[in-house]
Amino acid sequence: MLDREQLIEIVSAVGAVLLLLATMIAIGSSYTADNGSLSSEGAQLLVVAITGFILLVTAVGIGLAYTLKDEEDLDATADETETNGTF
Repeated sequence: MLDREQLIEIVSAVGAVLLLLATMIAIGSSYTADNGSLSSEGAQLLVVAITGFILLVTAVGIGLAYTLKDEEDLDATADETETNGTF
């Protein structure tokens, strides 16, 4: 069975990917040239969409890292910093 944290991570990742796919489909259907290829303006928007996706996934990852921190992880980190430098 999946933990609550794993389920939150999966849903946020799948949501971000679906948002990217919807954006790419919208750009592809709106900015096609006469011969069926993507226009230059559509290509620029596609690059912006991919860059935005990278920034979105980075922000979601950082947000989840701070939101889903365990108290046990914080205690273990505090114990390690207290014992560093002692013999």
